Amino acid sequence: MQNLFVESENKPVILLMGPTASGKTDLAIRLAQEFPVEIISVDSSMVYTGLDIGTAKPTQSELTLAPHRLIDIRDPAQPYSAADFRSDALAHIAEIHQQGRIPLLVGGTMLYFKVFKDGLANLPQANEEIRQKILLQAQEQGWPAIHQLLVQVDPITAQRLKPTDAQRLQRALEVYYVTGVPLSTWHAQQQREELPFQYYQFALLPKAREILHQRIELRFDKMLEQGFIDEVIRLKQREDLNLDLPSMRSVGYRQVWEYLEKQYDFDEMRFRGIVATRQLAKRQHTWLRSLEHDVHQLDTEDAWIVLQKCLRKIIFSRK
Repeated sequence: MQNLFVESENKPVILLMGPTASGKTDLAIRLAQEFPVEIISVDSSMVYTGLDIGTAKPTQSELTLAPHRLIDIRDPAQPYSAADFRSDALAHIAEIHQQGRIPLLVGGTMLYFKVFKDGLANLPQANEEIRQKILLQAQEQGWPAIHQLLVQVDPITAQRLKPTDAQRLQRALEVYYVTGVPLSTWHAQQQREELPFQYYQFALLPKAREILHQRIELRFDKMLEQGFIDEVIRLKQREDLNLDLPSMRSVGYRQVWEYLEKQYDFDEMRFRGIVATRQLAKRQHTWLRSLEHDVHQLDTEDAWIVLQKCLRKIIFSRK
């Protein structure tokens, strides 16, 4: 195959974003069968081995049709950060361009997309002593009390965090206690890092929200039929996994885990799992809408045609 991009300064990258259950994976696989694209998964749960059914990870037959990079690369006991993703994605993009193909980044983890495009603030390293003090205070007074402390020193960050968002509250207070500078100020002073390629952003946003809700409910029920509960049972049997890990906090996994601990019955678990997934889709949708001037927004019905035209234009321009 002709190497289209090695000599080009503006090597193309396609970003295909969208809320959960919007049909991104099916569309990406279809594109990979017709165009010289390589798929890079942008999903904070699919990176973990053993999290298959509950993440709607592509099946083995789908991966045979269209291999996905950055799937099954980390044990669920080992956290994977947005910084890890950016480093890995940039390395894969360089390799794909070297092969003369087009990287297609597909997923719904919006933080990964943001960090990929903007880079990370040069934050101070973790201070274990201060972290432990914050954790002890939270155990005594509750995380809402920690949230109120953050309101006093960094109201901008506190406004975007929930009083129950333990991990981010702890980090935000830690940064302030270590440096005396609010986390929001660190982010505001961050210099945007220019990427060495040109990217095209697309958001798959179904026009009818109720259709997306129906897809979410049907998909969750299908997961249960496929053995989602048994999958969580196997994970729960591991001594090194618990609900404090990012992998086990994934939508659906927490609800099934708590069901297995008899915190509620099957019907309540199903309801909570569907609601949590809908809430995730709403956050993803809201974030994508905020980028309307920078992202080409697609409805499910016209996405295939638009992306076909875009890829053909890119390929033609490089010949």
